[in-house]
Amino acid sequence: MSGGSSESSPLSGRNSFSSPLSSFKDLELSSESGCLSIIVLGASGDLAKKKTFPALFHLFQQGFLQSGEVHIFGYARSNLSDDGLRERIRGYLKGASDEHLSQFLQLVKYVSGSYDSGEGFELLNKAISEYETSKNNESGSYRRLFYLALPPSVYPSVCKMIRSYCMNPSSHTGWTRVIVEKPFGKDLDSAEELSAELGQLFEEEQLYRIDHYLGKELVQNLLVLRFANRLFLPLWNRDNIANVQIVFKEDFGTDGRGGYFDQYGIIRDIIQNHLLQTQQIPVITFVIDIAMLYSGESSGMTHSNLQVFCLVAMEKPVSLKPEHIRDEKVKVLQSVEPIKHEEVVIGQYDGYKDDPTVPDDSNTPTYASVVLRVHNERWEGVPFILKAGKALNSRKAEIRVQFKDAPGDIFRCKKQGRNEFVIRLQPSEAMYMKLTVKKPGLEMATEQSELDLSYGLRYNDVKIPEAYERLILDTIRGDQQHFVRRDELRAAWEIFTPLLHDVDGGKLKSVPYKPGTRGPREADELSKRMGYVQTHGYIWVAPTLSKV
Repeated sequence: MSGGSSESSPLSGRNSFSSPLSSFKDLELSSESGCLSIIVLGASGDLAKKKTFPALFHLFQQGFLQSGEVHIFGYARSNLSDDGLRERIRGYLKGASDEHLSQFLQLVKYVSGSYDSGEGFELLNKAISEYETSKNNESGSYRRLFYLALPPSVYPSVCKMIRSYCMNPSSHTGWTRVIVEKPFGKDLDSAEELSAELGQLFEEEQLYRIDHYLGKELVQNLLVLRFANRLFLPLWNRDNIANVQIVFKEDFGTDGRGGYFDQYGIIRDIIQNHLLQTQQIPVITFVIDIAMLYSGESSGMTHSNLQVFCLVAMEKPVSLKPEHIRDEKVKVLQSVEPIKHEEVVIGQYDGYKDDPTVPDDSNTPTYASVVLRVHNERWEGVPFILKAGKALNSRKAEIRVQFKDAPGDIFRCKKQGRNEFVIRLQPSEAMYMKLTVKKPGLEMATEQSELDLSYGLRYNDVKIPEAYERLILDTIRGDQQHFVRRDELRAAWEIFTPLLHDVDGGKLKSVPYKPGTRGPREADELSKRMGYVQTHGYIWVAPTLSKV
């Protein structure tokens, strides 16, 4: 933004490169000040060193975490010193000078202790309090953010310790907030039990259930696309849309984590978590490809698929206030009809059970295609096809909205394919519209082409933030829009729990498929039955600067 003085701008002192985090909305939310303590529990684990600490470092680089206001504490059972933790995470902190990196690492301290006894948490609280009192904080505001980079099994005990020993002092203004990672349970009962345990310790506004897919740039763009563009308003309904696909594909298998994966499967890992969170769509058939649920980033993918689904299908919220948006997500989830067995295909790739940690009789799906139907006025009869899988022929995550055929086909071009609006979430973030156009030349011949917005070209000078950066920043600001509310979590599990129990009980059997393929043949047949028309002879290729 231009025209503001450097003294009054919250961005003063920050690096000058452009970042989508530095928006007007961000400026409005950045007025809070005071000591900020960020505590990463599970600091010695892979999630912390590969995602959490790099996200904090990038926020520090951009000036959203100021060295005079923030301190970062790592907590784990490992016997490490401050320097030991710093060296462990140093190799994952990229893109900065040695001086800048050293400044960040000096903000990081380490406390060792167990997750179920008070002694370690008393030491942690002492370290935090010493930092807070040393700052001579004029505002008297003490803010404490706990990031649980831990398995869900220890959430209750850890949260009890936080509640008992590490809450923000009542003598000072400020807050205590807790970020919990997926998966949020294994079914409705376990999710409700976990929610009840956490709910006894913290208020809902203190809990931030993180789903990193909700922090991705193009997922966050869905609300803007749908409700800020007149073009889509009259088209986004059952009169014009034939089907919607939400696809998460990975080109690798479980890669040594088969034992963990076998406990959850692709439906829990991807479909219930990621795919179900898209915009609200009236009665729609949702086909979920479970193969995508167990992708490398897909922990809790079932819920993430639902998250994307809600954003695609939801009605327009009253405002952009987090509760108004989350209210609409809950409404669309509650409109989903029970899943039918004949509209589900689950598969398991050949070689999955070669992993010694996987039982020989495992029926756990590594691929799933599930149809969801939304019972409301906007989407009645429109199939939503959610797909997820591992060990497939490509790696991608996308939303594909296929429109109905144009009536009166005077060009005889129906066989070439339908109009489609595609949002490519990863890799090569893009949005493109597939259209039928005249083929250049003297003949009146038609072909499929596209209108293309590729982020690598249009925004090549902009650093697109990682999902964890955005979500941690939202937590600091108290913006829960991109986090999962308790009733939203319950509604998502109510959709999938009956199906999951049927899979666990052997009522649905995984069909085999070969690694490196599209997945089970039966999944393509299901999509065809749902009215999806595949385009042959057209392949979208991400444009590059060199081509331009």
